[in-house]
Amino acid sequence: MSPLVRAASLTNYSEVALASGLNPARMLFDAGLSPSVLHEPDLMIPVECVGRLLQASATASGNESFGLCMAESRLLSNLGAVGLLIRDQATLRDSLYMLMRYQALLNDALSLAVEEGAGMVIIREVVMPGSAHQPTRQRVELALGVMVRLIRQLLGADWQPRRVCFEHSAPRDVSTHLRLFGRCVEFDYDFNCIVCAKTDLDARNPSADPAMVRYAQQLIDASAKSKGATMLEDVRRTILLLLPSGRCSIEQVTEHLGVVCRTVQRRLAEQGQSFSSMVNDIRKELATRYVLESDRPLTEVAALLGFSAPSSFSRWYQAQFSCSAKESRSTLLATRRRTAPPRPSA
Repeated sequence: MSPLVRAASLTNYSEVALASGLNPARMLFDAGLSPSVLHEPDLMIPVECVGRLLQASATASGNESFGLCMAESRLLSNLGAVGLLIRDQATLRDSLYMLMRYQALLNDALSLAVEEGAGMVIIREVVMPGSAHQPTRQRVELALGVMVRLIRQLLGADWQPRRVCFEHSAPRDVSTHLRLFGRCVEFDYDFNCIVCAKTDLDARNPSADPAMVRYAQQLIDASAKSKGATMLEDVRRTILLLLPSGRCSIEQVTEHLGVVCRTVQRRLAEQGQSFSSMVNDIRKELATRYVLESDRPLTEVAALLGFSAPSSFSRWYQAQFSCSAKESRSTLLATRRRTAPPRPSA
């Protein structure tokens, strides 16, 4: 089953599209979505269609920061009942914990992780590439932009992250990034993340309302039971989080999920999958993005895919794609040169 996301992820799409000279209804139809989804925020729609829409809109408008523009006016209320639950937690730490716990109700293709150390906190966001190998820049920038907006609603409009880091390269125009994030934004980083002070996580929320928390949690738990997030998607999200660490074994994944190996193996088998085949499929998706859509050194790509040595990555890539990673890049570069429009004569 294709990963799904709440239609509320498209909040502000029409406004940004119109400001960029696009016809929102036409762009939605072309991406396989009905314009009516903009009026049904709780409807679950395919992540792949959303990715296609954002990428096509960025390309057609020439606005490389299209997804980030959508994030600029995002509110906690756009998360529905989960937003209520997050808003009334005692601290930002509690809010992030709740967001991670209920992330699957909002977006099947996004994973969050909070890593603490030496007075700093890294909030990592992993966006699943999708079966069509779509570029993920727009979805990633939307996700990190929304996270910064949400934290500001909890800690105050003046809150600033220490760093905001993106895997992809910088756009030609970084004015939207500077406006939303300040000058702490970085590109071509190892992973997508927001870095803040550890003290931010423990700042007290003076507006926290325990009664509203209980009410919102009842609503969400009832919804979660009916939705039933699949084991397949849980495993997939965890693989994406653990792969760059080189510790992506089934034992590590099941420990992360709080279940036993046999349970995961049985559930995957019911879906015609195995753990090793899932790891391999995800590596292929990521390899396509890193090799063809970036200029990262191949040694770095090997590490991001969880290979202990570049030679292991080279053998795997050759077996999967019947050519080397260098050949893939050379072929793509040659194709771009052939199809590039001729330069105007002086």
